[in-house]
Amino acid sequence: MTVTGAHVILYSPESEALRSVLSDTFGWRHVDAGGGWLIFALPPAEVAVHPADKPSHELTLMCDDLEVTMAELGEKGVEFKGEPHEERWGLVTTMVLPGGVEMLLYEPRHPTAI
Repeated sequence: MTVTGAHVILYSPESEALRSVLSDTFGWRHVDAGGGWLIFALPPAEVAVHPADKPSHELTLMCDDLEVTMAELGEKGVEFKGEPHEERWGLVTTMVLPGGVEMLLYEPRHPTAI
């Protein structure tokens, strides 16, 4: 068996606006799967497994310099919830994307696989 990739789905009541942020603001390459359904190429990724009481998953984006990345994204209209804060694993903030989609953005302080 060969797993060849991962497919992440973001659900938003403002899907067109969120697609615009991913293509225009983040600059992610994409293909049109038909009818305007855009599928975006993600940056390099890694998967971590954490202990929990119930199954769940999340999408978190990483950057090399949180302050610089926040400034660049903020200039392009991305909103942030609260101020960045330190966690034992990195400097963290929460982006609020179209439709109220909240996504963590962080500067890792741990070894990364990419």
